Amino acid sequence: MLSDREIMSVYRSGDKDRAFMALMDKYRERLYWHIRRFTCSHEDTDDLLQETFVKIWTGLPGFREDSHLFTWIYRIATNETLNFLRKKKLRCLLNAVSLDDLLCSKIESDPYFNGNGLQRELHKAIQKLPPRQKAVFNMRYFDDMTYDEISEILGTSPGSLKASYHHAYMKIKEELKKIF
Repeated sequence: MLSDREIMSVYRSGDKDRAFMALMDKYRERLYWHIRRFTCSHEDTDDLLQETFVKIWTGLPGFREDSHLFTWIYRIATNETLNFLRKKKLRCLLNAVSLDDLLCSKIESDPYFNGNGLQRELHKAIQKLPPRQKAVFNMRYFDDMTYDEISEILGTSPGSLKASYHHAYMKIKEELKKIF
């Protein structure tokens, strides 16, 4: 598997198709699970993943390498996902349905979910977090990203992210205490 630098070198050399295939091979699965933790839906995740790669492809010529390719890609995926959830929340409000309830019901009915009851409740508790706290928690807990990496993705200071993670952790802990 090519490194990010090698991918960009291949891209700059003019072999754009090879570079893009290498980029997709490297990030497809990671981005799928990153997005899926927000949407709780295989279908929505597939759609968002496709839109994310289209944005990456169209934005790649303007990528100045001021940041790491990895964090730039995650920023695009995260922003696409948060925008999708904002629109979905508006549609839910029009139908008098809570987005949190909708996402939690998707976790319950997801035929692909293979975790136990505790894992299911953890994912439901995460869905109740505000979007930014959910993003910070998912990237730190599941993707094992550093606060500096998350800072590049979300454009927020590491100190602020640490506080967001702590608040998210405490909220999840309280939700799980109600159940267990």
